Amino acid sequence: MPVPVFLHGRSARLEPLGERHVEALAMAAAEDRASYAFTPVPHGVAAAERYVADALAARAAGQALPFAVVRAADGLVVGSTRFCELDYWQGPVPWPPAPREPLGDPLTAVPDATEIGGTWLSARAQGTGINTEAKLLMLRHAFETWGVRRVSLRADARNLRSRAAIERLGATLEGVRRAHTRGLDGMVRGTAFYSILDEEWPHVRDRLEQRVAAGPTTERIRPLLSA
Repeated sequence: MPVPVFLHGRSARLEPLGERHVEALAMAAAEDRASYAFTPVPHGVAAAERYVADALAARAAGQALPFAVVRAADGLVVGSTRFCELDYWQGPVPWPPAPREPLGDPLTAVPDATEIGGTWLSARAQGTGINTEAKLLMLRHAFETWGVRRVSLRADARNLRSRAAIERLGATLEGVRRAHTRGLDGMVRGTAFYSILDEEWPHVRDRLEQRVAAGPTTERIRPLLSA
C-alpha cells in the first residue's frame, strides 16, 4: 500500500488529506457550487467531516491515496483529489481478472496501475492552472516513482467540460460504458474511460510541463473526473 506523500509544484501543493483539512474543504466547496452537477463535493462542515472520514477509511484499507489540493502562493486549501483503483499485478494471474492485493509487505508495495479521480476545485481555483499542475505532479509520481504501467481517468459521459479537460492532459479515450451507473442527479449515466500508458508518459509529460510553464489560460475549467 503506497504511503502518503507530499507533492510540491510551483502553483499547487498536494498534501495527504486529513481531519485538519475539514473546515478548509467546507469553505472551498461553499464558494460557488454551480459547477458541481456531475462531481460529488461535500456541502457544509458535517458533510466535509464524512467526506474526509470516508477517504481516510479508503486509505486505511489500501484502496485510495487522497490529497488536499493547496494553493502554493498562500497555503489556501482549494479542493481535493486522489489515487484510487490501486492494482497490483505480481503473482499468479487470477481469473476472472480483478484488482489484486499486493504480495508481501503492503507497507512497501507500490501499484502497477492506478486511477486518478475524485477531483474537485473551488470556484476561485478553477482556470488558474492549479489543476493542470496537480495532475502533472500525480502523473509524475505514478509513472516515475511507482513505475506504473497505466493511469486511468473517468468522467460522466455527459460532462463534456471534464472530458475535454481530461483529453487536454493527453489521455486517450478507451470508450464509453453505456448505462454504466447512476449519476448524482439520479439518472442512469454512461461513463467515459480514459488512460495514459507508461510508453506515452514522456510525450504527455513534456506537453504538461509546457502548459504549466506557460501559465493558466483564460478558459475556466470545471472540476475534472466525476467518478
